[in-house]
Amino acid sequence: MNKNYYAVLMAGGVGSRFWPVSTTDNPKQFHDMLGTGDTLIQKTFSRLNRFIPTENILILTNERYNDLVLEQLPTVKQEQVVLEPAMRNTAPCILYAALKIQKMNPNAVMIVAPSDHWIEDEQAFENDVKTCFNKCEKEEVLCTLGIQPSYPNTGFGYIEFKKEDTAQIKKVNQFREKPDLETAKDFLNQGNFLWNAGIFMWSVKTIVDAFKNYQSEQFSLFNEGASCYNTTEEQSFIAVNYPKAENISIDYAILENSKAIYTLPATFDWNDLGTWGALYEKLNKDENLNAAVNGRTLLEDAKGNMIRTGNGKIVVVDGLEDYIIVDKDDVLLIYPRSKEQDIKKIRGQVKDTFGDQYA
Repeated sequence: MNKNYYAVLMAGGVGSRFWPVSTTDNPKQFHDMLGTGDTLIQKTFSRLNRFIPTENILILTNERYNDLVLEQLPTVKQEQVVLEPAMRNTAPCILYAALKIQKMNPNAVMIVAPSDHWIEDEQAFENDVKTCFNKCEKEEVLCTLGIQPSYPNTGFGYIEFKKEDTAQIKKVNQFREKPDLETAKDFLNQGNFLWNAGIFMWSVKTIVDAFKNYQSEQFSLFNEGASCYNTTEEQSFIAVNYPKAENISIDYAILENSKAIYTLPATFDWNDLGTWGALYEKLNKDENLNAAVNGRTLLEDAKGNMIRTGNGKIVVVDGLEDYIIVDKDDVLLIYPRSKEQDIKKIRGQVKDTFGDQYA
């Protein structure tokens, strides 16, 4: 394996649209959402570990998930778990991780990847990342993997690349916010738009220089701790200074400012598993398009339902169509698939009504 390859695995999100399975104390990346035997973070770690040394993979997560990370990734050492003492979006934690990696290896190239995505063709993923790494080692560029859109999705941001660009890795014109349906259809018709999957690659030197140029205050704040990183002094420095960081995404902080952004149209199928509906799309279904995880089902006059229960539970459904049915400990959710985007709001209502322990 290439010793200059590093990965930063983003594992701090709550995944509130997967409630009630995903909760504040145990979010979706730590669950086996598809019933494969591996949790999402285990699957993502394994995918990266194919070509990135174990010791070069950092896990970025909230302090409360430290024990979950170490339990589910037994080959990871405590010093590889980079803990955020406060929620500050993606830019601060990526800068923090990049400065740690730069101190370990100034020649490093790194990938930043969410821990909860589903990618089946792992060889294609590896090939695409290595293609970007190769460019990042030779040029001062920031690369992203763009996903070929299969339908006009309004829940993703889009990457617009130069239409006339015939190179394998294409120059990015601009990042576009989540569109309405008509705009999304227009994007697909134009043919030079990709879904933004939030998978980034760059050399540590290039990303650190980008923060110097475009986020100088943020850079100064974290660079003050340079002598502490990867030592016993790091935790106390971060505890004091991390909460001072601006709450800003890497997209707004760096990518929308840089003139050296490139994208590689991915050669693999991808699913962000952001909602129960996204999970439903990935699961095997019966002749009536019902999908079930873990449970044993007896279904009558039931079509298009998404069912998830504890292992082996028997579920009997009659007369339901296009519903999400999730049984988890003290919570039973029976909710129309068409309203899945409201589950985040419902979770908040349950929290306010019945207490934090149910959310």
